[in-house]
Amino acid sequence: MVEQVNKEKFDELLKGDKPVVCDFFATWCGPCRMLAPVIDGLSQSFGDKAVFVKVDVDENAELSVRYGIMSIPLVAIFTNGELAAKSLGYISKTEAEKFLNDNL
Repeated sequence: MVEQVNKEKFDELLKGDKPVVCDFFATWCGPCRMLAPVIDGLSQSFGDKAVFVKVDVDENAELSVRYGIMSIPLVAIFTNGELAAKSLGYISKTEAEKFLNDNL
């Protein structure tokens, strides 16, 4: 299962060597709940290439503002601490695999 992190832990992970794949979500968001098992599954296959985390946008509004997140779910890939790619809305496992393969 992908670890849910707060702003401090998220910022710490961005300083690491591995890319960070972050699922920005909210507990009340239906498409977010549908996407969660897809991301959990892919974290198993891609775990050697990146660190997978999830951030609740309601609990970490500062991160939403920092990255201009207006809609969720949003899966973002950060490389060297910078936002490198993002995918907005629910995506299937196949689409998510393609997104990760194209950007990791």
